[in-house]
Amino acid sequence: MQSTANLPVIGLDLAKSVFQLHIVDIQTGEIQRRQIKRAKLTEFFAKCQRSLVAMEACGTAHHWARVISSLGHQVKLLPAQHVKAFLLRDKTDAMDAQAIWVAAQQPHLKPVPVKTERQQTCMALHGMRRQLMKMRVMQTNALRGMLAEFGIALPVGHSQLLKAIQGELAKAQQADQLTADLVLSVQEQLKRIDALQEDIDHLGQRLRAMIREDRQMQAIQQIPGVGDLTASALVAAVGDFSTFKSGHQFASWAGLTPRQVGTGGKTQQLGISKRGDTYLRTLLIAGARAVIARADKSSWITRLLARRHYNVVVVALANKMARTVWAVLAKGTVFEQVKWNPVDPVAV
Repeated sequence: MQSTANLPVIGLDLAKSVFQLHIVDIQTGEIQRRQIKRAKLTEFFAKCQRSLVAMEACGTAHHWARVISSLGHQVKLLPAQHVKAFLLRDKTDAMDAQAIWVAAQQPHLKPVPVKTERQQTCMALHGMRRQLMKMRVMQTNALRGMLAEFGIALPVGHSQLLKAIQGELAKAQQADQLTADLVLSVQEQLKRIDALQEDIDHLGQRLRAMIREDRQMQAIQQIPGVGDLTASALVAAVGDFSTFKSGHQFASWAGLTPRQVGTGGKTQQLGISKRGDTYLRTLLIAGARAVIARADKSSWITRLLARRHYNVVVVALANKMARTVWAVLAKGTVFEQVKWNPVDPVAV
């Protein structure tokens, strides 16, 4: 196979309809800038000599990466925030393609792995579920605030609200506290909330079905705090965990390590960096909170809580979960509860 270092580089700026190319001839150094419409892009790369095609890891990037790879080219996806450093002067499609071409030849920039269709399907299900969850929270919060204006105080939490609301509505009707039109509208709102919950449950069932067919997802589910959502999202978002050299590097990518600022040999550690995927970090931290809430009073977590702030312990545990996920998937090791929690081993 031809070495990637010897391949000509093509900078491709993605768009909806018109794509911009930046090509430099290896022999003559001639610069070629071209605009190609969407319908002609596949045809162009099918006729083009084998090249290294560089793109920003943005919307539709993984689709075009799979298409161009199938035509025999090497594809390199670059993080958009790193490409921006090579953008000169005004921001145009031509300048963006040039910046991508320059960034593709920087050896220190780590490319983004191309996702498979299965990975993107899993992340799409997660995206739809998140959207429905936000809509459900909006509906319940609006309902809680609206009824509070009529002196009806509903408990916080989705399940608690649904348990209490029918009884509160009945009491309010008996006391002539609510009009018939408002009660009817609230009942319609509750039906919409139930429909949203039904859709959320269907998405959850599809994600669990994907887990049953994926050994990697099943392997990391043994780790405390890693449930269905976390396991499926981690494997789908990262794919090949061996691209990270260590568990610390993966945890740093997820934004679970302190930022460092230093000069003159003096280094200061700040809060977590919040880099990487916000959704993955949210799931890991939520899992860590669940583990802490169920921790035994004699466990190492309780002793750590006695010395450190609660949020510090949460992030530290999420960091440990991320490093354990990397060890299981990158090294192929089996998770062992005793090694993970040596102070209080769990009888198997």
